[in-house]
Amino acid sequence: MLILLSNDDGVDSEGILALREALASTDEVWVVAPEAERTCIGHAITLHKPLRIRDLGNRVFSTNGTPADSVLLALRVVLPRKPDLVISGINKGPNMGQDVSYSGTVAAAKEGAFAGITSLAVSLNGRSDFLFGHASRAVLDIVSRVGNSPLPPSTLLNVNIPNVPYGDIRGFVVTTLGKRIYNGNIIERKDPRGGTYTGSAETAKNSRPSKGPTSMPWIEAICQSPRSTWTLPVTPPWTSSRLYFQEERHENHTLHP
Repeated sequence: MLILLSNDDGVDSEGILALREALASTDEVWVVAPEAERTCIGHAITLHKPLRIRDLGNRVFSTNGTPADSVLLALRVVLPRKPDLVISGINKGPNMGQDVSYSGTVAAAKEGAFAGITSLAVSLNGRSDFLFGHASRAVLDIVSRVGNSPLPPSTLLNVNIPNVPYGDIRGFVVTTLGKRIYNGNIIERKDPRGGTYTGSAETAKNSRPSKGPTSMPWIEAICQSPRSTWTLPVTPPWTSSRLYFQEERHENHTLHP
């Protein structure tokens, strides 16, 4: 398969480098990603300044744009043909609940889905000591499943992988989106010249389940079973995707022997 990788952590981030290395042995992998970190930029696209693409060699390109810009440029300028799969990540930290509205990681995958391509947004549920190599092996499992049994066009899967060794990940579960509650804190400080400036200091306090067609809310799943649950919340068209994974789960819910 031809696979396009992007992210919001930047072209040199550990997550995208680990994922590229893992996929390159079996697939034709291209990387088009922001030249620097663009965390929490959402689905912004650039309209009022020139976009530049830099060829870094070995099918790796950086852009001065956003994650969504990077995927758009990849599809329209860089790639030799339409990719079979777009993967955004691996992000440092989870993307759950309202996170998906702010996330550049999710936005890059959405841009791929907008173009009719099956797309994955992949995040690692941790805050330090990231096990990107182990997470990449989990991604290989889902790429293999999608390759063998393609999902409907424009399907977007948002995948949150527990930050644990690969051998501790027992399977996956398809969930609903849930709600992530933040404290809304804004800090106010003084700069060296005595001027006031502010910044966000929000942290997630807890989560509130949302009703939906699956049996377990998204955040509840990853919080209750962080060593055994691979959450796969699916955005529209969710029905076909959910049934696909339910059939797989009924036959064999494990990711590996």
